[in-house]
Amino acid sequence: MKRFKNILYVSEEGVDQASALTRAVTLAENNQAELTVIAVVPRIPGSKGAADGVPDFAGLQARLEDEQRQRLESLIDPHGQRINIARKVFTGTAFLEIIRAVLRHGYDLVIKPAENPDFLARLFGSDDIHLLRKCPVPVWLMKPREKSNYSSILAAVDFDPLMAGVEEADLNEQIIGLSASLALSDFAALHLAHAWEAFGEGKISVWGGDPAAAATYVENERLQHESGLYQLGEWLRNRIGAEAYDYLAPRFHLRKGQARKVITALAGEVQADLVVMGTVARTGISGLLIGNTAEAILEQVQCSVLALKPAGFVSPVKLTE
Repeated sequence: MKRFKNILYVSEEGVDQASALTRAVTLAENNQAELTVIAVVPRIPGSKGAADGVPDFAGLQARLEDEQRQRLESLIDPHGQRINIARKVFTGTAFLEIIRAVLRHGYDLVIKPAENPDFLARLFGSDDIHLLRKCPVPVWLMKPREKSNYSSILAAVDFDPLMAGVEEADLNEQIIGLSASLALSDFAALHLAHAWEAFGEGKISVWGGDPAAAATYVENERLQHESGLYQLGEWLRNRIGAEAYDYLAPRFHLRKGQARKVITALAGEVQADLVVMGTVARTGISGLLIGNTAEAILEQVQCSVLALKPAGFVSPVKLTE
């Protein structure tokens, strides 16, 4: 199973993050991982020093950074007896500094309290959306009142039975393997979900003039997607062993419809505490995502979201630009 060794927690002001940090500390303990807590202070444009009639921008920047260090100390202090937690303050654009920290220090998981972005932030890209699109490692966005132990985990997989590739299969296995590991750790129910659509249904109905032919096409599509979902279940059984698999007893959910609608509704039905899903990179274009399903689900569900990238994903963010 996937085990994290170097976890980065990003402090998010303006939201209740005590429970999110507690979860991060517990995860670090269980994985015997390093944990670093960071904050990012916006850079104040202006002169490098003070002059007559010119504000001391450098002094103001330094004070903001010092205040943020004090906030981090207060946030971390309740956990000081549990594990050693490193802390850092960066200056710049939040999502850029977070991703650069990942690239520079080899963090293998980013945990961050989810934002409550306004309309403009959603339109132009909040830090959370930028991280979903561009961060090369898994991003765990935790909603307020994060549970110390989950009761229900929903693993959402996506595949085309006729065009399944190595990258897609690897990502689905990452999603299911990590979800199972978390479910076993928390004694949580595990739900494996897949949304499918019969894209040719309308054309067959209109052009063919035979309702039976359309129904047969839809049923064949359903059977192929059902087979693909249960094959992933068999992969999990082989991965963790029959005894652990039988203990988990994962529940399979095959629903027809758009993923963003199906997964959002299903998360509510099963009272999911966490949705684990992937963001898919378009082949040959580093950092560009197909669609915004993960983003839409993040905004609509009431639970936390853990988003994974396919193997080989290359972030468009560079250490120096």
